[in-house]
Amino acid sequence: MFDFDKLDKTIHEKGRLGIMTLLATRPSWAFQDLKAELKMSDGNLVTHLRTLHDAGLIAVTKEMLDRPQTSYSLTAKGRTAFQAYLSVLEQIVSAGRQ
Repeated sequence: MFDFDKLDKTIHEKGRLGIMTLLATRPSWAFQDLKAELKMSDGNLVTHLRTLHDAGLIAVTKEMLDRPQTSYSLTAKGRTAFQAYLSVLEQIVSAGRQ
């Protein structure tokens, strides 16, 4: 039987999985863009981003454009962890189809 403990619990939560998936699609995402795409409240999104940042999976960049803007990107550790997570999911799907 498959060992489900191999699933990274930090990434596996629905909100964090959505964030990691979006961050894997381009170099960085602004907070407001993540919020709109994921349809999350500010507080919910901030909590998930903080968890991912504390785990070293995402980087935070704060800059002043026309207004203050915070953007997020995957770290090298985050990209590796996300690829490993996807690999585990692929194994689960493969096992389920047999």
